[in-house]
Amino acid sequence: MSNVESLVSDWLPLPDVAELLNVSITKVHGLLDERAVVAVRVGERNIRSIPALFIQEGHVVDSLKGTIAVLGDAGYTDEELITWLFTPDESLRGRPVDALREGRKTEIRRRAQSLAW
Repeated sequence: MSNVESLVSDWLPLPDVAELLNVSITKVHGLLDERAVVAVRVGERNIRSIPALFIQEGHVVDSLKGTIAVLGDAGYTDEELITWLFTPDESLRGRPVDALREGRKTEIRRRAQSLAW
């Protein structure tokens, strides 16, 4: 099991993402192409999946796309950025992904921007 697999407890294969969002699998691939979400291959079957916490109340977490862009600009791979989002940070009193789900995107993006320096 990779580090990212151990950090993220619940993964959603892409067809499950389509079902939760009530969209076609083609739309999910579009979300991946536009970097609104990212997926990595996990599990024994090596299936492309996204962390379940990227979905909130039937939608992709609002501030995720911009945060993915900032981390990507800092040179993070998809696996590295998921690892960063799910690694507990004492100064946040939780994980960056939890802060994004709570609407604290400014703080998270500021931290993500500082990674590029």
